[in-house]
Amino acid sequence: MDPQLLSIHYRDPLWIAIAFICGLATKALGLPPLLGFLVAGFVLNALGAEGSGLLGVLADLGITLLLFSIGLKLRLKSLAKPEVWGTATLHMMIVTALFALSVLLLSYTSIPLLTDLTAESALMIGFALSFSSTVFAVKVLEESGTSNTLHGQTAIGVLVVQDIAAVVFIAVSMGKLPSLWTLALVALIPLRLVLYKILDRVGHGELLILFGITVALIGADLFELVGIKEDAGALVFGMLLANHPKSTELAKQLLGFKELFLVGFFLSIGMTAIPGLSEVLVALLLLLLLPIKVAIYFGLFSRFNLRSSSSWRASLDLANYSEFGLIVAAIAVSSGWLPGEWLATIALALSFSFILCAPLINVRDHLYARWRTELKRFERKRRIEGEENLELAHIKAVVFGMGRMGVAAYNALEQNYSGCIAGVDVDRERASKLTALGRNMVAGDVTNPDFWLRAPELHHGLEWVLLTLPNHQANVNSVLRLKEMGYQGRIAATAKYHDEEDELKALGVDHTFNIYTVAGLGFASELKTFLEK
Repeated sequence: MDPQLLSIHYRDPLWIAIAFICGLATKALGLPPLLGFLVAGFVLNALGAEGSGLLGVLADLGITLLLFSIGLKLRLKSLAKPEVWGTATLHMMIVTALFALSVLLLSYTSIPLLTDLTAESALMIGFALSFSSTVFAVKVLEESGTSNTLHGQTAIGVLVVQDIAAVVFIAVSMGKLPSLWTLALVALIPLRLVLYKILDRVGHGELLILFGITVALIGADLFELVGIKEDAGALVFGMLLANHPKSTELAKQLLGFKELFLVGFFLSIGMTAIPGLSEVLVALLLLLLLPIKVAIYFGLFSRFNLRSSSSWRASLDLANYSEFGLIVAAIAVSSGWLPGEWLATIALALSFSFILCAPLINVRDHLYARWRTELKRFERKRRIEGEENLELAHIKAVVFGMGRMGVAAYNALEQNYSGCIAGVDVDRERASKLTALGRNMVAGDVTNPDFWLRAPELHHGLEWVLLTLPNHQANVNSVLRLKEMGYQGRIAATAKYHDEEDELKALGVDHTFNIYTVAGLGFASELKTFLEK
């Protein structure tokens, strides 16, 4: 066994402590903690610290579990949608060419790092910068509770297509084609049934967590053995389990481990290389190209019939450079296609893009509200499924988030609002299943600024809004959206902790339900009824 797994270097706890302090500080400022982890990496780099084996192990485990978790939520048919593969393919081609041209034009300046660049080197730089960060985007989507929304699923689909392109590039550039044993991966199809049987039997505790980690690591190692990048293996094995009823539960159980291990990834990004003044200057220049990257994303999403709000949100989810771009740059440097200084430059550009994008995500809806008129001009009249207009003028009560709590709330309200109640869920498949069971369902995202434009008459006669979304931040964002729309009716929302209840009430929520407290009261009530029989 690797000795790195058996012992911890005395510096590692100090690094983790610094990461915690920086993460806590950025959270106190209202920014994502991952921004603090990046800053911690820069601080450690400036102090002369070097990444240890433990840090590398944590980073690798974090990325493996991240891609496995993506696979658990990914439906293969979603990659076949034009707005996914079309946008990903065209964006990669356009950005690679445009950024390569920009770098070549900058080579005529007197900046040392840019002089004497060849067309081949410029294309490699453009290609590396065309990727968006899977790690960053998925983490932001999960923190905001929007990973299952239309814009979230579209962004994740684009990232998966980009990841596939990166895997192909790595295989070709290394001159190492997948072995003939790759054909044996077809056996994964019947293997899925075996995995399903095991997953049925592992229960809901530590065995479920261990099963997930084991399958993710086996998938990664198996693909590496046949000459395919291990990250693809973790993704594919997650997709094998995506249709299992416990896939969502498994993803939730792995969340804490994934978050912990990804701290190592963000620390390692800041500690990749020691940059000089030229590298910092060029990285800042590359940061100026990000608005172009976002504009191309937005134009392509709009062209493929997404509403302007969904196009805007998905584009900002992808408004960064990627860890895969860093891998591409490392291969280009090792192959002699790029000077070695470019590895530090792209690592810096990646870090700067995270620092810029993290706070931008928090204000993107405010920016959209300011520029709505201009952005709407790019919107097409044709709508994709899930963004069509809705007829909900007669609705008086609506439940947002139709999980178990939402369905229970819907059933309770239906007695008083028969024919005048609707359930809304971001998951179109869940909405379809509940519709088949006789409930009045709509697929939509209440946090989306344009949701109410899809149903302009909804809030006129609306008396009750129940928010039973699984993520607290999603509930908060929904309340803010309702208030911005001028909704005057009553709002009830679920929460898990008392501080979450306090925050919701401060925003104007009329009633909060602590799901743990309510569950306990419900159990006590049923027990009392049973004993009185």
